[in-house]
Amino acid sequence: MISLPPNERDLHAYVDHQLLESDRRVLETYLAAHPDVAAQVRAWQQDAQALRASLSGVLQQPANPELDPALIRRRIKHQSRRHFASAAVLLIAVSLGGIGGWHAREATQPTMLPMADAMQAFRLFAQDGIMPADYNAQDSSTMQAWLDRYFNQAHRLPDLSQAGFKPVSGRLLTTEQGAAAMVLYEDPQGRRMSFYIRPPGPENGFLPRGSRSADGLQAEYWSGSGYNYAMVSPVGQLTPQTMKF
Repeated sequence: MISLPPNERDLHAYVDHQLLESDRRVLETYLAAHPDVAAQVRAWQQDAQALRASLSGVLQQPANPELDPALIRRRIKHQSRRHFASAAVLLIAVSLGGIGGWHAREATQPTMLPMADAMQAFRLFAQDGIMPADYNAQDSSTMQAWLDRYFNQAHRLPDLSQAGFKPVSGRLLTTEQGAAAMVLYEDPQGRRMSFYIRPPGPENGFLPRGSRSADGLQAEYWSGSGYNYAMVSPVGQLTPQTMKF
């Protein structure tokens, strides 16, 4: 079992997906309440993602154990964490050639669309269901109380009861902008939609009210009271009746 506050070994084990499920949930709750530690973990995760994205350019080649992110991290542990991605990309560029290095560079500079993280959270937790919830609601009031523990003075949870939807579970997340949460709604037919909240980030990226769709999902997003919000559902499910929030 991990200790709190977690040590560097625990944090690296989390980044490398080596924690037990129970320990992972404890650590993610801790990260949600400690944005400075969460920022460091996100930097390590981005480093690992840069490596994996670069390796994807060798689609048909056998895996090279020498390029394992954990192994590379141990080799350069005495160097600056912020130089890790550059060093790893350089190593891959030398090994695979200029094309692979160029793809790695592009992978580290993604173009983020409004509330893309909210839509990805819906895919992971509402559609695929690969992670358990951090909180299961008894009713709307208990879900609101759970959310208030982490987000002070934020907008209230949308009341979608007239459309048949009620909040059933919640999950804490970490993003580049800070701690986030997703509240899952369901109706009696098993249809789902989600309410997503996170801070605007260090650059105060507040959003005008807007809407967009991608890959079969629709997001309605807005900002207020110091946070960004989104309602996400399959395309066509957000009707005028359910959009009263």
